[in-house]
Amino acid sequence: FPRGWRGGGGARAGGPRGGGGGGWGGPTRAGAGGQLGYEAIFNAAPDGYTLGAVTAPVLQAIPIERPTRYRALDFTFLANVVDDPNCFFVRADSPIRNLGELAAAARAQPGKLNYGTTGVGSDDHILMLHFEALAKLPPLVHVPFAGGAPVMQALLGGHLELAVGNMSDGLSLVREGRIRYLGGAMAQRWSALPEVPTFREQGFDLVAGASRGIVGPPGLSDPIRLRLEAAFAAALADPAFLKEAERLSLPLRPVIGAAYRDMIAKMDADLRSLWRQRPWKE
Repeated sequence: FPRGWRGGGGARAGGPRGGGGGGWGGPTRAGAGGQLGYEAIFNAAPDGYTLGAVTAPVLQAIPIERPTRYRALDFTFLANVVDDPNCFFVRADSPIRNLGELAAAARAQPGKLNYGTTGVGSDDHILMLHFEALAKLPPLVHVPFAGGAPVMQALLGGHLELAVGNMSDGLSLVREGRIRYLGGAMAQRWSALPEVPTFREQGFDLVAGASRGIVGPPGLSDPIRLRLEAAFAAALADPAFLKEAERLSLPLRPVIGAAYRDMIAKMDADLRSLWRQRPWKE
C-alpha cells in the first residue's frame, strides 16, 4: 500500500486498549499492493502477538489474480471494524449529475470517459467493473493511481472525468464545494452525508465497499482467538472509541469472529465469479 494507506487509521482506532486487552500498534508493511503485508501476517507465529489490518476485497483479489503463498480464507478472522462504501465522485462543475447521466455519457462517448482508482484490482476498480456490467456499458478508460490522494488531485486538475473511491475519502472536498458525489454503493444512506443517494435508489443494485478489519495468522489456538475476539468486541463498543469514530466520520461495521470470516468468504466467491467473467488485471 502507499504510505498513509487509508485503511490503517480505522483499524488502529478499533484496536483493544488497556483493561487486559493489551496494546495495538506496529509498523506498516507496504509493497505489492498489500501482498507483502498479508504474507507477513500469514507467516507470523500463531501466538497472538502479531496481528494485521486488512482490506477486503483487496485481500481476496490478490490471490485470485496472481500466485501467492496464502489464500484469503487462510487467516484467523478476528474483527471487521469499518465498511466504507464505494462511490463515484465528479468535480463540482461537471455536467454529470447522477448515475443515469453517467451511463448515458458513457454510451454516447464509448472509449472516451476516463476514471481514476487506487489501482488495478482495488475495491474502487472492482466497483466500476460491476457497474459497467450491470449498466451494460462499453468499458470506460481506467487510470490507476498509487493511492487516493493523487486520484483526487487528478480529478480536481481536470485530468479525470470521474473518480471512484470510498465515501469517507471525499468528505472534506465535498464540504468545501469542490467535488460532488454521484452516489454511494451502500444499502442505505450514510448518516454523515444523508443527501447522497444510494446506487439502488438510482436503479443500480450495487452494494460494495472497503471492509477493513483485523486478522491473525493461521492456527491461532481457541483460547487466544476467543480472548482476542472478546477484546475487539469490547473495544468496538467502547464509548471513547465510538466518539472518536464519529469525529473521524468512520462508517463502522463491527463483525466478530466466525461472522467476519463468513462475510469474507461470500465476497471471495463473488470475486471469483467476476474474475471468470471479466478479469480485472490489465
